[in-house]
Amino acid sequence: MDIQVRVWRQAGPSSSGKMVSYDVKDISPDASFLEMLDVLNEKLILDGDDPVAFDHDCREGICGACGVMINGVAHGPERATTTCQLHMRSFKDGDTIDVEPWRAAPFPVIKDLVVNRGAFDGIIQAGGYITAPTGTAPEAHSTPVPKPDADLAFEAATCIGCGACVAACPNGSSMLFTAAKVSHLGLMPQGQPERDSRVIDMLEAQDDAGFGGCTNMGECTTVCPKGIPLTLIGRLNADYRNALRRS
Repeated sequence: MDIQVRVWRQAGPSSSGKMVSYDVKDISPDASFLEMLDVLNEKLILDGDDPVAFDHDCREGICGACGVMINGVAHGPERATTTCQLHMRSFKDGDTIDVEPWRAAPFPVIKDLVVNRGAFDGIIQAGGYITAPTGTAPEAHSTPVPKPDADLAFEAATCIGCGACVAACPNGSSMLFTAAKVSHLGLMPQGQPERDSRVIDMLEAQDDAGFGGCTNMGECTTVCPKGIPLTLIGRLNADYRNALRRS
């Protein structure tokens, strides 16, 4: 495949950026999107140019590091797929592909396609933990967990914190991320001691970071590579109201 890639180039957080076009030739349809960027960077390095900076780590759809906007869609055209698991066969020979970083105030651009997602860390630090007693490990089956609760908790825990929900949301809201982190602990017996303080503190941290409010547009669930459901936001809202009443 021969394609044209228009990539957002920005030297640093305080620099102005722009879209720059590059021709990438002889790309295998079976190559991943990040492998295509690797080929582009090899060409740029050989030409003496600065390679395109982009985040990546596991390249197995697990870590959440690889998120970029592809033709205006977070992670690209395939549903439930991270950027690193997106293959070039999803495009056609001769296509022009626009590649941009996440666009959200709490995710400032570091360079090119790399953004600072430290705001997510702040939300986790505010309440994404449980009380862990020290000493002898408890018997594994001493705390029964109903199967429906375990399944819901596991579904919420599959969130990889990539930030696609924020990038896709017209309000730049992180409610789907926060709801997943609140719910997967709040559904388990071990998460009950901090249940009220967790939802209040994590929502406060979310607001302090500058994320927008949720208006239930649903764009977040459309682009989530792990299929986190919108119902978790409803669960978070219920937990928040109950926590305020009890406090």
